[in-house]
Amino acid sequence: MSNTGPVLVAVVAGLIVVALVAAPIGWALAGRAVRPLRELTSTAESATADRLPEHGELGRYEEFAHLSATLAGLYTRLDAAYAAQRRFVADASHELRTPLTVHRTLIQVTLADPDADATSLRAVCEELLRIGDQQERLVAALLTLAQGQQGPVATQPVDLATLAVEAVTARGSAAAGLTIRTDLQRAVVACSDPTLLASLIGNLLDNAIRYNLDGGRVDVETRCHGTRAVLAISNTGPFVPEDAVDRILQPFQRLAGPRMHSGSSGLGLAIVRAIADSHGADLRVVPNPEGGLTITVGFAAA
Repeated sequence: MSNTGPVLVAVVAGLIVVALVAAPIGWALAGRAVRPLRELTSTAESATADRLPEHGELGRYEEFAHLSATLAGLYTRLDAAYAAQRRFVADASHELRTPLTVHRTLIQVTLADPDADATSLRAVCEELLRIGDQQERLVAALLTLAQGQQGPVATQPVDLATLAVEAVTARGSAAAGLTIRTDLQRAVVACSDPTLLASLIGNLLDNAIRYNLDGGRVDVETRCHGTRAVLAISNTGPFVPEDAVDRILQPFQRLAGPRMHSGSSGLGLAIVRAIADSHGADLRVVPNPEGGLTITVGFAAA
């Protein structure tokens, strides 16, 4: 028993020495292990809209390979989103600036004409009103596009056939010279925001009427397909190349058409896609072999 005390003292002293030696080593190893995480954090904090980290800056950390890959994918998506936003702002600025320039030019030319009479002034005022109407439609379309891009929306049961009939009836004069055929299955009820759904149908019809041929046709169909409430609008018209489909779904993209005299903001199909995305709806745009498009939107059925 007399040797127990010194042995315990020696053991404790040995443990203290081991702890004193191991602590710096452990601290160094821990610091080395988390250094990539600190660098990833620092890289993320320095990211801006104009300068996002590239994959090479993140992919060298094998210890955090999954996190690096996840961040690299996030930055790639953000970069694409920022680029799209910059293009949209530039295009919207151009679209809004052009009619304002025309406005100013018309007024300046009229004021500079010493022989301007009531008839010419009336003609200028009518042209200014027409341009103002176009600007109002453009602003309304921009607001609808922004609303459609806000993400998931509150929904309620909405009958597709009812809204389709209302949209077709409202466009009677615009469809002059065309044949509109409807095949509307009743009780096709979609889970949707009624205002946005009406805008989607209206934009699809406007697109089908505007990009058509004189004497052409527009087909409007509603049907149930499994758990989806489906709206399909098809039209005759100019041939649409397969590789142009994605482009015409972008804002301010237009294709030439013989009925384009009424003008177009180039936002119609972009609004349709934004509203479809906000509802989690299936959107298919298929060029018809003989010309025109068939656009199908499938909503969750109520």
